[in-house]
Amino acid sequence: MVLVVRRRDRTRRMRLPATTAPLSAGAVSFAALETVGEAMIDAGYTVKTVHSTLEDIARVNGYPRTEIVVMPTALFVSTRGGGELRTGAVSSGHTPLLLHQLDDLDRIVGQARTGGVDASRARALIRLMRISPPPFSATARVIAYVFLCAALAVLLGASWAGVAVAAILGSVVGAVLLLAAGLPRLHEPILTAALAFTCSVAVFLLARTELDPGVLPSLIAPIVVLLPGALLTTGVIELATGQMVSGAARVATGFMQLVLLATGIVAGAALVGIPHIDLTEADQPLGPIAPWIAVAVFGAAVVINRGGRARSIPWIVLVLYVAYAAQVIGDIFFGGVLSAFVGALAMTPMAGFVSRLPSGPAAPVTFLPGFWMLVPGALGLVGVTTILDGDGSGAATIVTTVSTMVAIALGILSGSGLSGRFRSPRTLI
Repeated sequence: MVLVVRRRDRTRRMRLPATTAPLSAGAVSFAALETVGEAMIDAGYTVKTVHSTLEDIARVNGYPRTEIVVMPTALFVSTRGGGELRTGAVSSGHTPLLLHQLDDLDRIVGQARTGGVDASRARALIRLMRISPPPFSATARVIAYVFLCAALAVLLGASWAGVAVAAILGSVVGAVLLLAAGLPRLHEPILTAALAFTCSVAVFLLARTELDPGVLPSLIAPIVVLLPGALLTTGVIELATGQMVSGAARVATGFMQLVLLATGIVAGAALVGIPHIDLTEADQPLGPIAPWIAVAVFGAAVVINRGGRARSIPWIVLVLYVAYAAQVIGDIFFGGVLSAFVGALAMTPMAGFVSRLPSGPAAPVTFLPGFWMLVPGALGLVGVTTILDGDGSGAATIVTTVSTMVAIALGILSGSGLSGRFRSPRTLI
């Protein structure tokens, strides 16, 4: 029995002697399973998708007797073949991928699980994917984040003053996040709370003046990338599909992220002297046409800021418009919570359809911005913040958040079932 235990070390790398013998075919296939699984966990795929993908790759490489255990931060693989048993463990889930890396990974995985590329080639391609630089410069990404925050503020009901405040704070948050990209994960909770504190102080100080920025849009928009909406919804999907350990872990992690953000907001309110946090829209939001324009701006800005490719902008904007239009229609007929279900239900097959087109990006690339636009995490942040501020009514908002996440999860699952004819190896969930 050969025991292989590998742990990624970002700071020190072992140098193999020049005389090291080349890996056997079995060892290469095993290493490829680890590499692919680690990358998919980093990309945020559900554990069910990672598990089924690795089983397919093992089977096409001649190792059908492979046992795989997937968790949000770890991967365990055991293969039998050629008279040997190989077992390995990989620590993962610590390096989020940008949109262009997601696109490349999805294509590599789609080819690897059908035998389009062999194990050695797949492993090499994923290594290249990890070191590929983003298509846009750091300056362009910060500027894009400014427009992203301004567009989201419009979608959340901001006035012109609120849009300006969100854009200014977005420039600060966007620059800090890029500069802090290389910090150890140990510092991320501090950074999260600090950014929420900074934004809340600025917004609450302005709220005490005659300026009417609207607290909710001005405060939520700059910290949108810190909201765990996608993480919470993925956790709910896993819980609904029987993946109790991974689902509970993701939900707990997402809730902790909300607590960190809410703590920073409450601390800012206490410093400024706001007796009760009134997270409401502006008194004079922009007209009914502005949100439809903001959807396109939001889509283009997300692509640039999150490292997507320029050719994916039209497709992402298309999926966002489908999701937003469905959500608006759903709100008219069913109300707020079920409107999220309708939006996710319409968005999922469209993302799958786009991924099948020759020029279309992978489904997760068009799908993730839809998560961020639906912003279920924003509702949870409001609820946690009001509870920490001593207002018991926040519990009702948390219940609404949970209901919204469940509605989105059910919409995704239903949309995936309806879009079976659009399915390819480039799976969505």
